[in-house]
Amino acid sequence: MMTIIYAVLVLGVMGLLFGLILAFASKVFAVEVDERIPAVQECLPGANCGGCGYPGCNGLATAIVEGKAPVNGCPVGGAESAAKIAAVLGVEAGESEKMVAHVHCSGSCDNAQNRAKYEGIQDCLGAIRVANGFKECAFACLGLGTCEKACPFGAIKVVNGVAKVNAEKCTACGKCVAACPKNVISLVPDKNKVRIDCSSKEKGKPVMDACKVGCIGCSLCVKTCKFDAIHMEGNLPVIDYDKCKGCQMCAKACPRHIIEPWNTEEKIKELAEIKAKQAAAKKAAAEKAAAAKVAAEKAEEK
Repeated sequence: MMTIIYAVLVLGVMGLLFGLILAFASKVFAVEVDERIPAVQECLPGANCGGCGYPGCNGLATAIVEGKAPVNGCPVGGAESAAKIAAVLGVEAGESEKMVAHVHCSGSCDNAQNRAKYEGIQDCLGAIRVANGFKECAFACLGLGTCEKACPFGAIKVVNGVAKVNAEKCTACGKCVAACPKNVISLVPDKNKVRIDCSSKEKGKPVMDACKVGCIGCSLCVKTCKFDAIHMEGNLPVIDYDKCKGCQMCAKACPRHIIEPWNTEEKIKELAEIKAKQAAAKKAAAEKAAAAKVAAEKAEEK
């Protein structure tokens, strides 16, 4: 019996001793943490998506406090989080432009041609391992949902063979951009609705053979823009959003209707009516000018 009591006492004394040693060590070797870091982290949404470029919300909070990241560096929290963080740090929040993910492809099941029937794993990363995918266009969205699986907010879905983004749900975390093996997704300004819906670097007939709505590299959009906001890169138009005024003239000029917002059936029909009226007005003006010329010639003969 005494043996058990002695054993309990010894263990108790050892536990107390080790506890004191650990408490002393924690004080001696303690790493000071800026109390503002947890305060800033509480202002963040806690998504830990990495869209800010840092390893989770704690990483961003630390970077903000250390001055390595801007107050509005969280794409998920947006202006609301930025205002809270600014209040904690006693600084100005600054303006942050809302960005959204955009899929630069319109190659749906109705528009894009397939060169093979794919029956493998339903994942874009798996599909490109077989001859770079099954679609005729080498730059097309495969529509197997790798981006959809990567999105933690349910903001991107595959519809009729091509990925589509729900701008209201999108937080611009960039997960889908990083996940897409075809690189057809990018972040664009939410307020500017002019967007290119194609990623093909081909030109002319090869594009038309592969897709009904692919960009053929005609450059009409570039020639139409009065603000030098759109340029051709590898037979594909690219928008400079710092220069773009959102006038939509490039979208109206596109013969393939691959520039939003003038690529819906309603807009295409409206554009056709506008062009028909312009053609009719031009024809009437030409006929009027011809009639005036004939009348002038008859007057001279008299």
